[in-house]
Amino acid sequence: MRSYSIAMVAACPFPVNYGSPGAIRELTETLSEMGHDLHVVTYGEGDDLPVGNARLHRVRKFSSGGHQVGPTRHKLLVDILLVIKLCQVVRSEKIEIIHAHNYEGGLAGILAKFVTWKPLIYNAVNLMTEELISYGFIKPAFLAKWLAALLDWFVPIFPNHIIAVTQELYDWLATHGVKKEKLTFVPCGVKPSMFDGADPTAFRLKYNVGSRPVVMYTGIHSAFQRVDYLLRAFTVVLKEEPSALLMVVSPLSDEPNCLANIELAKSLGIFESVIFVGPHELEELPDYLAMATVAVVPRPECHGHPIKLLNYMMAAKPIVCFEAGAKGVRHLHDAYIVPNHDWEKMGEAIVTLIRDPALAKRLAAEARETVLNNFDWRILAKKIEAIYAGLLPKN
Repeated sequence: MRSYSIAMVAACPFPVNYGSPGAIRELTETLSEMGHDLHVVTYGEGDDLPVGNARLHRVRKFSSGGHQVGPTRHKLLVDILLVIKLCQVVRSEKIEIIHAHNYEGGLAGILAKFVTWKPLIYNAVNLMTEELISYGFIKPAFLAKWLAALLDWFVPIFPNHIIAVTQELYDWLATHGVKKEKLTFVPCGVKPSMFDGADPTAFRLKYNVGSRPVVMYTGIHSAFQRVDYLLRAFTVVLKEEPSALLMVVSPLSDEPNCLANIELAKSLGIFESVIFVGPHELEELPDYLAMATVAVVPRPECHGHPIKLLNYMMAAKPIVCFEAGAKGVRHLHDAYIVPNHDWEKMGEAIVTLIRDPALAKRLAAEARETVLNNFDWRILAKKIEAIYAGLLPKN
């Protein structure tokens, strides 16, 4: 298969080591290693992380603060500049395909498509109706709900092809008017080599963990992640396992929702048994996860694919998650799955895995086998490569 010239539209800080921007980085890196010419059009903020042979094209940076998740006042101007930059890159770099991620990237890609007449792929990773209201940015709430529903309807109309990262997203799009011939299910992936040689020793000493069982969450504190459910679930754990420790490990600093979660931990009387960590570097993530006795995904409403779940699987950790977050895993095969929103059941499941090391070990081993077989970026990128080929004239 020949190489292609691709404009990746990342309407977010990039590269960074969390969530969908992390998945964009790993896909970009993998495709560039396969010989494709990758150009990432993105915001002005980003960390010093590998992107393979891809070139970054940034818009002007307006904010001097750290990385922010969700809408902010200055993002509208940034997104306008993103469209302009994208059109410039398409023309100057002889781009053949625009591959846009997330809603703001999708909107930028739609405008650039009609300016440049290049085919557009939209990578659908979530539904706005699940997330937008949780940021509390648009008020009153009914306006946020209305805008979210409008975006969920509008954005999928114009791309030449849509990649859905979960079967649930694929099914939702198919039942809301998107023709199946322009839909493909390609999940998010992992780079297995990232977890080679993980060692928890230094962090166990740093946090004076000793032999205590460690319940761990790695990810951001945004309200839709429902870290509050995990904190409540941990009250159940402490009643049964008083020596247990909860670690909430975030890649970001100064997250607004972090303060709310700290206050909740204090009000629940569990603060002395909870360690809030952040920020951390990407290369530290495997070592943090190596400490975990049980890893948790507390998000109960999720059409997208929690990247943390893939990391837990690759790190060979026993996983507890709600049904909605259980993407690509099965109950008591490679994860312990509990009913959505039932934080008491989540706490009981964590206790079960702490007390049953044999079950925990089996679930962890099966989870790693599942991720290696189904979620390796080197395999998934070939499916995306085939989509590129289908959109371009045969030479």
